[in-house]
Amino acid sequence: MPALALRVHHDGSSLCVSTLSPRLGDTLTLRLRTDRDHQPETVVLRTVRDGEPHVVVAEAKEAVGSDVWWVAHIDVRNVETHYRWLLAGGAFGYAWLTAGGLVDHDVPDATDFVVSATAPPPDWTYASVIYQVFPDRFARAGDDEGVAVPPDGVALPEWAVPRSWSDAPQGRGPDTPREYFGGHLDGVRRHLDHVSSLGADVLYMTPVFPAGSTHRYDASSFAAVDPLLGGDAALERLVADAHERGMRVIGDITLNHCGRHHPWFTSAQDPDSPEREYFRFDADLQHGYECWCNVPSLPKFDLTSEGLREALVSSHESPVRSWLRGPAGLDGWRVDVANMAGRMGSVDVTHEFAKDVRSAMALESDDVLLVAEHGHDASGDLLGDGWHGTMNYAGFTRQVWCWLRGADFHETFLGLPVQVPVITGEQAVASLRAFHARIPWRSLIASWNILGSHDTARIRTVVGSHERQVAALALAVGLPGVPMVFAGDEIGATGSWGEDSRTPFPWNDPNAWDMDTLAAYRALLGIRRASSALAEGGLRWVHVGNDALAFVREGAGESILVVVSRSQAEPVRVPLMHLNARSLSHLFGFTAQIVAEQAVIDVPSAGAGVWRVEGM
Repeated sequence: MPALALRVHHDGSSLCVSTLSPRLGDTLTLRLRTDRDHQPETVVLRTVRDGEPHVVVAEAKEAVGSDVWWVAHIDVRNVETHYRWLLAGGAFGYAWLTAGGLVDHDVPDATDFVVSATAPPPDWTYASVIYQVFPDRFARAGDDEGVAVPPDGVALPEWAVPRSWSDAPQGRGPDTPREYFGGHLDGVRRHLDHVSSLGADVLYMTPVFPAGSTHRYDASSFAAVDPLLGGDAALERLVADAHERGMRVIGDITLNHCGRHHPWFTSAQDPDSPEREYFRFDADLQHGYECWCNVPSLPKFDLTSEGLREALVSSHESPVRSWLRGPAGLDGWRVDVANMAGRMGSVDVTHEFAKDVRSAMALESDDVLLVAEHGHDASGDLLGDGWHGTMNYAGFTRQVWCWLRGADFHETFLGLPVQVPVITGEQAVASLRAFHARIPWRSLIASWNILGSHDTARIRTVVGSHERQVAALALAVGLPGVPMVFAGDEIGATGSWGEDSRTPFPWNDPNAWDMDTLAAYRALLGIRRASSALAEGGLRWVHVGNDALAFVREGAGESILVVVSRSQAEPVRVPLMHLNARSLSHLFGFTAQIVAEQAVIDVPSAGAGVWRVEGM
């Protein structure tokens, strides 16, 4: 069965599914690829209609090179259409193909393919490249690098501990959330050319609302931009300049909690106030009220409150809606700890709440993006009608870290009290496939491929070398999903955990820039921006080894081959017939030769290679 698994393929891409966003009543055309030398006698598509299994016998419709395509048609009757393929007789005997892979026995429906008849993400989502900025550490409004001072006319808040731009963050200590380096939204605007030079076209910033910390996840207001960052006018200037460059700007909002100095929480201290129901008060709780992870400065919202949901999400003046319009109109939201929003004890209204947020945003624009922060399996929250996608820590970051981890990285593993393990290529791919199988294709390609963020170690520190960082970036660029770059990664910045990674960008220190890494980011992200196959194409693994991996991304008009390694390895050999190729056109990195109808890719070290597949 493992060998046969490489001879049959289906995914949610346009090569296999006639539309990613059907409407109820549409007819959906589904296509299955098999190898001409390994054929079943019968192919059956099994779907579920109104809760009852329904089968359609597929027909072998066309042969292209080494491929035979089987086709079946089904009506879209339910909002979610779940389906799987049965391959019977011939080389397969009795085998099911689900999104989880090919198996020779009956399995539950949990990993069936799924298509959602709901509105899709904005058209620009899939081809985008995200650049994340932590505003306090990216750039100041001017060139001064001394001890941080607030903008003219703005008083330094009591909580702030001013630091010089060349200082390293304290990392762990009482002042960690209070270190003020003086980054400014006008500073971000000054360096938009750098962002666009990488191929990034979406700027994502962590929160910009007033708060009691420089991370600003403890908002004291959602109604204005923090004066320390330049206020509303600075955001208006930044958004205007970004839009003039064809870039979009994504904001960051906490819909799970606010800061304890927020007026809603202040008013809620009065048991008779309307805002009292916005939170959950209980004398038996340690702090007398629910808060995020028992942190008293972050009181948790009770999202069963209709009044809160109106104030926070649905009303015309709610922050979710109001910041999407006007001179500072954002192009979407990343929702902080979205996996927890609406979940509290016996209450779970998260999916309903996500739908409400998306519906509210649609009242302002149908061209805005809604992405959830999620640290584990997000499949239950990505059904197609709520969050468009997720920050894919569980289904991308963990596998990349574990496969590429360097020997000198000894920090704990993304929330687990153990060191990051080292796994084989086979284990990495098995884990990737397991997570991909539980996320609808449309949600997968709208999710963010994250090598690191302001909450994690830097990818350079995790993997330990330029070459392995290039390999990691090639996976972010090549695998389904939207690549995200945390500001500074492109120059080889280091950091061993979240706060340690929030280092000021060394604009005036060229010795701190790894120019080879910068060149690799520009090259690989440029390839990603120019490739429809990498944005939306299907995924086929063509080589899975311990130290080297190869896969092809395929669209209607383009195919891209990506080879990634963590060390020197035996050459990767891929029969041209399996690529439907006559030759390869080199785009980046490793070199390849065509020998005896095979693509032979030399793997001299850690790193990556990318080629355009020239058809037969």
